[in-house]
Amino acid sequence: MSISLFGVPTEFDVIVIGGGPAGATTAGLLAKAGRRVLVLDRERFPRYHIGESLIPAVMRPMEELGLTERLDARGFERKYGGTLVWGNNQIPWNFSFIKGGPYAYAYHTRRADFDALILDRARELGAYVLEDATVKEPISEDGRVVGVTFTVRGAEQQVRQARAHLVVDASGQARVLSRRFTEATWHEELRNVAVWSYFDNCERLPGDEWTNILIEGIDDGWFWAIPIDKDRQSVGYVTRSELAGDNNGSLPELFHEKWQQTTKLRQLMRNARQSGGFRSARDWSYTNRDFYGKGWVLVGDTAAFVDPLFSTGVALATLAGSVLSKIIDEILRRPEIETEALARYGAAYRAFFDEIRIFVERFYDRSRYKEFYFSLAQELVDPEHRDEPSAAFVRLISGLSGNHPLFTIRLDDLGVKNKLPAGAS
Repeated sequence: MSISLFGVPTEFDVIVIGGGPAGATTAGLLAKAGRRVLVLDRERFPRYHIGESLIPAVMRPMEELGLTERLDARGFERKYGGTLVWGNNQIPWNFSFIKGGPYAYAYHTRRADFDALILDRARELGAYVLEDATVKEPISEDGRVVGVTFTVRGAEQQVRQARAHLVVDASGQARVLSRRFTEATWHEELRNVAVWSYFDNCERLPGDEWTNILIEGIDDGWFWAIPIDKDRQSVGYVTRSELAGDNNGSLPELFHEKWQQTTKLRQLMRNARQSGGFRSARDWSYTNRDFYGKGWVLVGDTAAFVDPLFSTGVALATLAGSVLSKIIDEILRRPEIETEALARYGAAYRAFFDEIRIFVERFYDRSRYKEFYFSLAQELVDPEHRDEPSAAFVRLISGLSGNHPLFTIRLDDLGVKNKLPAGAS
């Protein structure tokens, strides 16, 4: 096996493009299973990323990676639920994760630290991780992706190669491979813009709501407030793109104008001091037409992303990474099942994503009462009405939608028809 300048082999079982939560989870669990994995990321960790509030579904892959104790050790604050000012009468109401499944809490995190924690764990488990590495092109042979070319910061003139049986695109919204091999469908109902910043000296919600995320709706959009540290909060405003206009420079003005229309948030921020600049993002809700092809597969935000109303991004990405790692491990054992196995992954992943997307789209109707939102969740995750509607609501927004097909993909029946019984010729 040839060795590159950096002491990294050039041939692998799997190459993962992107070292964020989806890519690092996929790579770490494949390495844990004994597979030779290369992770390429164009940035150096820790690096900034939005999405600081997590939901309980993220705990399943964190357990598999052996990271649950480290999350507490890093000082991330446990998140036990949420407080909403939402619906017809605008009266605040709460939900608690303990009502929705086996995980009673998730975390609010500093994403730079959280993402670096998962990527470092992938290293510990045996994955090769190369940061400051920009993927340039896929390497294709006979219509199949068999590797990638990439450059390393400071030596861009030298184009390097790495080859593998499968290439996983976990590059987030950069969509390194998906831009080449498939097309994204943007969800018109969720064409939004977000503008956010950070504030010190914020007050907290009272009593049992102390660690809750606050989601407060106003006429033209909604605010989030995420307690990251003792008195520091991430605060953002989300509205329709057409209402925000085309000039990003006006978004801070829009933030301050709309903040004055809130009630609970304005109370929490009455003595707050802004401690960072404004950032923004636009038009982020989409699904790719294809989730896989010959020699490649998508995971995380590269495959699909939905509006951040319920903080589903990281959980969906890491859950999908966990599932994909098991599927790839089996494909490497039995290459003949690749197409059918990835087809099952793609179908289940799309269905899980669509379940959340449909709920978020309908939740945006704030003319309803909370009981409507509970019943809507029950239609999606508990059509037999086995539990209370409120429990179905918590289970859905926890990312733990019962025995969803994404978590129960079977592969043992694949390839059976091609096998001959013992002694047959």
